[in-house]
Amino acid sequence: MKVRQIDFSSGSIQRSILAVAAPMLIAQLLNLLYNIVDRIYIGKIPGEGTIALAGLGLCFPVITLVTAFANLFGVGGAPLCAIARGQRDQVGAQKIMANAYFMLLLTGTALTAAGIIFHKPILYLFGASDATYPYAATYMVIYLLGTVCVMTSLGLNPYINSQGFPRMGMLTVLLGAVANIVLDPLFIFVLDMGVRGAAIATVLSQLLSALWVLRFLTGPKAELRLHFRGFRPDFACIHKIAVLGSSSFVMSFTDSLVQVASNATLCMFGGDIYVSVMTVINSVRQIAQTPVMAITDGASPAISYNYGAAVYGRVCAAIRFMTQLSFGYTLLIWALISAFPAAFIMIFNHDAELVAAAVPALHIYFFGFVMMAFQFSGQCVFKSLNKARLAVFFSLLRKAFIVVPLTLLLPHIGGLGVNGVFLAEPVSNLVGGLACYITMRLTVMPELKRLPSQNT
Repeated sequence: MKVRQIDFSSGSIQRSILAVAAPMLIAQLLNLLYNIVDRIYIGKIPGEGTIALAGLGLCFPVITLVTAFANLFGVGGAPLCAIARGQRDQVGAQKIMANAYFMLLLTGTALTAAGIIFHKPILYLFGASDATYPYAATYMVIYLLGTVCVMTSLGLNPYINSQGFPRMGMLTVLLGAVANIVLDPLFIFVLDMGVRGAAIATVLSQLLSALWVLRFLTGPKAELRLHFRGFRPDFACIHKIAVLGSSSFVMSFTDSLVQVASNATLCMFGGDIYVSVMTVINSVRQIAQTPVMAITDGASPAISYNYGAAVYGRVCAAIRFMTQLSFGYTLLIWALISAFPAAFIMIFNHDAELVAAAVPALHIYFFGFVMMAFQFSGQCVFKSLNKARLAVFFSLLRKAFIVVPLTLLLPHIGGLGVNGVFLAEPVSNLVGGLACYITMRLTVMPELKRLPSQNT
């Protein structure tokens, strides 16, 4: 297979971003299928789909936590790797990747052990009932057995993209996603394994993705090869990776906190049916935000590389293009979800009671979704330019300081009940998104214009 590498230093910066973003969009959509396909099939198990879907929803915080640690060392190290490449420091870039993978393996093993040992109290803390616990426990324990595979595929794929090989990164996810689509109905329905079958299919698919990533990064086609010959952990390097990755970690970790707070509060005010509703809404949100994440993730290596090469005019152009494209997309998807809410809900479940409860909840939850464009764009710039403190602060602001408190507080005000849980999201999008983007515009853009730029 011919592997094409993108040169971030020349040509149209807009085309460079789209060249990375397009395969990344496909890859991220495919990555969604790991869990989305599970939800679609599980939600349609005859006679128990709705309660099984609630049980699966209780596992979301754990799945999100695994993603958080993958992002800590994957998304955290990739911009540093791209900056080093821009500075022509290949040895430094390779060192970053090796130390990141060492930490991915270490934390993946620890998460597997801790999650399996303490899964029961964790699930009841997350809002499980006696009816939903068996489904949640079955899925969670099997899923955790594949944690190291998840950490490898999710954590190392950014290093493929940072080297300018987005199509290879897309193929990494394609392999696992196709396997999951094929294996899910086989294990769930043909072999009649239900939720257990969905979990087994997911783990096997993640294993295939991990093997593909390792095959490329240890092979001759990669510019930076992954190996541990003579390797010793460099804790100063690991610290730099973790500091920058902490923004993505905090964003995913606080997503996990929001899911815990939402499930527990919804269980209290609305029962298991509303945990199922939130499972569906979270699934719709993941679908809706994936393209804007692909746009910003596609812009990140171009921004980091040109920042490292001191070509600041191209950095500014990349930021403007990324923001405009993100805004246009989020405006369009918000309009579609507002116009056809039931169609999005019925992707996952056709139960009349669930659809009736989910339609008004979806309208509330997605109100002002366009503000997410500003949150993602601002966060992307802070991470890409190694401005870790600002990236971490705005990750905490939107979820930990706004969503979680409002999720716990609003249901008790004015008889809002379950609607208060769904209302917390649009409030955080408005306040957190604008604060993040305005800060970026007032701090980063003037700095880039002051710095002496190299000729393009």
